[in-house]
Amino acid sequence: MVARAYTVAFEGVEAHQVEVQCALAPGLPAFAIVGLPDKAVSEARDRIRAALASMAIALPSKRITINLSPADLPKEGSHFDLPIAVALLAALGIIPEDASESTVSLGELSLDGSLVGVTGALPAAMSAAEDDRMLLCPAVSSPEAAWVAATQVIGAASLADVVRHYTGQSPLAPSKPGEVQGETSTLDLRDVKGQERAKRALEIAAAGRHHLFMVGSPGSGKSMLAARLPTILPPMSPTEALETSMIHSVAGILEQGGISRARPFREPHHSASMAAIVGGGRRAQPGEISLAHNGVLFMDEMPEFSRPVLETLRQPIETGQVMIARANAHVTYPCKFMLIAAANPCRCGHMYDPSQACARVPDCGQDYLGRLSGPLMDRLDLRIEVPPVAFRDLDLPNDGDTSEQVAQRVAAARDLQTDRFETHDGIRVNADAHGQALEEIATPDAEGRALLSQVAERFGLTARGYHRVLRVARTIADLEGAEQIRRPHLAEAISFRLSTSQEV
Repeated sequence: MVARAYTVAFEGVEAHQVEVQCALAPGLPAFAIVGLPDKAVSEARDRIRAALASMAIALPSKRITINLSPADLPKEGSHFDLPIAVALLAALGIIPEDASESTVSLGELSLDGSLVGVTGALPAAMSAAEDDRMLLCPAVSSPEAAWVAATQVIGAASLADVVRHYTGQSPLAPSKPGEVQGETSTLDLRDVKGQERAKRALEIAAAGRHHLFMVGSPGSGKSMLAARLPTILPPMSPTEALETSMIHSVAGILEQGGISRARPFREPHHSASMAAIVGGGRRAQPGEISLAHNGVLFMDEMPEFSRPVLETLRQPIETGQVMIARANAHVTYPCKFMLIAAANPCRCGHMYDPSQACARVPDCGQDYLGRLSGPLMDRLDLRIEVPPVAFRDLDLPNDGDTSEQVAQRVAAARDLQTDRFETHDGIRVNADAHGQALEEIATPDAEGRALLSQVAERFGLTARGYHRVLRVARTIADLEGAEQIRRPHLAEAISFRLSTSQEV
């Protein structure tokens, strides 16, 4: 007799169905797991044996064979403990076979039978919904999985609870989705003294999810501005929150067992490796660019990052996804993020300060910022210089708009884009528009077209730069509530495009 249960094997954010088959046969007592398991899966037999012993369930003196089908798909992780135990209990006749076959389960077993939380509960729930099965998982992982309303999610604290649930002694109630309540931020854009042009660029970037590059002396406020960007971003939509949380679930960084509507803000150190930024490792885990999906990736001291890491960002910035190719896996992760990059004008950082003039000006600045290649810089929509703030200006009272006021304008612009791209697949904000969609929404008037022609001839604007200027101009028009792009919108977009073009 062969009993069956179901679980999943992860390949990126995709969860592939795995059938767990358990057969009891006469012969020398043995417990074998086949089907390309890794070390963690092979060790499941010892954890299961101890967990069943804690429940006073003795294994029969037979040969127990567990097959994980399909057998050519690599099985990795400790979440196979629970489905193997469920299949074994069904084979022993302790729980009904039809119950085990109608359930997708995952979870790690402790030696006393309690269930430990695992990663990937959210993608597993999506897979269970597609197969019209319920999901059984540890109680600590159930709040995130319960966000998938198309399937019933049951959270159990121990293997004994699972047995009592399936035998009808003590049925478990379906889990409810959990939501992480974000902490109230004390940061405010008004804390930044001066820097009105930088604040304007930050507002445009937030409204259209454009990439921003800031160059300025140390202490001019670049990091301070970037830290306040989350305070003006609108919360994620349910679809965006689900997409981002699936990546975080696979990476095991979901907090408090729930889903947050706050946009991710990732700020890796410049010593981070290629695998840390782009993704990779033995299990092809997501990197910082994927963890920042639908959020912000802040790269401070950008020229200090290794050149291979920087050049690898070209394709993800353009396509919004990254493929991690390994000998045993090809995994694709989404990575539609907003890149906020900051850099000093030179290695010493005082190239623009006349009181601390460097003897190597301008060569020091060209050598330092020259680490950023032209093709990479061509992909950055907004480029601004952040001048140093005079000491006497720090004593002036706070001025300018608050984060709340800017956030309202950004949200209004995002709402316009949501309505505009409602019928376009894969396009949510102006930064995603391309081809025919870009022509429909960003055709300039006659004066604007003439200005663009002059700029293209004078500064050698590339085709990519031309399209990015149009996207930024469309966002500027959205912030004003204008129907058509006019010359002032294009002029402002071009001014941000050419701010540091001569120095880089």
